[in-house]
Amino acid sequence: MNTPKLAVYKLASCDGCQLTLLDCEDELLALAGRVDIAHFLEASSAVTGGPYDLALVEGSVTTERDAERVREIRAAARRLVTIGACATAGGIQALRNFADVEEYRRVVYAHPEYISSLATSTPVSDHVQVDFELRGCPIDKRQLLEVITAFLAGRKPDVPNHSVCFECKRRGAVCVMVAEGKPCLGPVTHAGCGALCPAYGRGCYGCFGPSGSVNLPALIPVLRSDGLDDAAVERLLTTFNAAAFAKEQDR
Repeated sequence: MNTPKLAVYKLASCDGCQLTLLDCEDELLALAGRVDIAHFLEASSAVTGGPYDLALVEGSVTTERDAERVREIRAAARRLVTIGACATAGGIQALRNFADVEEYRRVVYAHPEYISSLATSTPVSDHVQVDFELRGCPIDKRQLLEVITAFLAGRKPDVPNHSVCFECKRRGAVCVMVAEGKPCLGPVTHAGCGALCPAYGRGCYGCFGPSGSVNLPALIPVLRSDGLDDAAVERLLTTFNAAAFAKEQDR
């Protein structure tokens, strides 16, 4: 029986989600015994050609070359999974989607004519078919291992689609919105972090993106009642998953 081949790719990103895979340490050693890690430049310069049974893609599409690469990756992979806020929602760099990129280019670069980029930063799923999206900035290593194991075993990943509020209840964390009147995106944010921020008395800031049951029209008035004006609410929603939350607001 042939050993399944795993490939890991990077587009426009900070490498944090790939580092999450490397941070699995003991689990990664066990995984390496079951799969052929054929392409993972963050870990090794040794590369084995495709086709690949599973490809993990970190990063958003910000250039024409990125768009070409995701099509090449899709063609070489039996299953394609995007990992992290950049690959699933455009990332923090998607703030360009709400601004004049040409003006940025003129102001920031001495020779803007040498800079080639798209006017938008978009998720991989805007360009090719994606088999699964694993959210987070960065992703959670337990969820990552579950996704890899599930696809190699031929089953659906057991990754919940509910909000961070569920994780707060399971962890026994006091609701910072109810008890302290602090702004929190937990009710509309995808679970996966283990309610890390609320457990330490800080409101969730949405690093895992929108959950499967988002109700922003109900949450925004609550945020305003906690003392935020319209500009502050907008700032709260325009971070790692700005483009994804903007889509939810437009619905």
